[in-house]
Amino acid sequence: IQKRWRGYYVRKYIHNYFALKKYLEAISVNNEIVRNELQEYAKMNEDEKKKKDREKKEKEKKFQARKMHYLLSTEQIAGIYNSPFRKSPDPMELLLRQSKPLSHRRQQVKSPFTSELYDWPTCRRPPTFPAGEPLPPIGRQKPQGPFRDTAEVLRQRYKPLEPTLRVAASINSPLEKARVEMKREEWRNRIHDNEFLPFSSYHKNEKYDPSIHRSGKYGQETYGIKHFREVQPNKWVTSK
Repeated sequence: IQKRWRGYYVRKYIHNYFALKKYLEAISVNNEIVRNELQEYAKMNEDEKKKKDREKKEKEKKFQARKMHYLLSTEQIAGIYNSPFRKSPDPMELLLRQSKPLSHRRQQVKSPFTSELYDWPTCRRPPTFPAGEPLPPIGRQKPQGPFRDTAEVLRQRYKPLEPTLRVAASINSPLEKARVEMKREEWRNRIHDNEFLPFSSYHKNEKYDPSIHRSGKYGQETYGIKHFREVQPNKWVTSK
């Protein structure tokens, strides 16, 4: 009795055959819908790729037609795509008639002083620029209108350069130049020429140079210049 009851209960409530069959049918329908959508998407991608390839080939064909436009037929001579032995001209001939020829590229004119530009980094010689032709002289006849005299205009045009003192003189005074030169000299000679002799009596023979900030010859150092470990024998308790 228990075995039959357990079988009935499991088939009725746990593993329902009709519910499982309905679930599997729904999955089959869903799979079919997804499969159809994927096929449509793949077909759409393939059509898009074919369209791009076709446009690319058409563009290349038009470029070739513009490039070979000189092979177009004329009134007197037939082109290679328009054979007299054919009943109708080649499609390339029709494309050549519709397309425009490619424009010629302008040839770059080489500057006459381009080769001299390579000497600029080495500063071997300055570049020589081609000088322009002088302007033709102005006519003697005075033009109509409120214009200045021709002689005055020519005098202003061809007057020599007379720079002022501010332009002719250097912007730096001689005193400033001397200061700059002294700083450079100190920077170049900032090397101690004496030998480093820590274990010899070389420093004992040096002459004492008193400071200019003290009144006495061997006066005590003022506050702020003192050493923190200054030796003061008058404050010693013992002789050591």
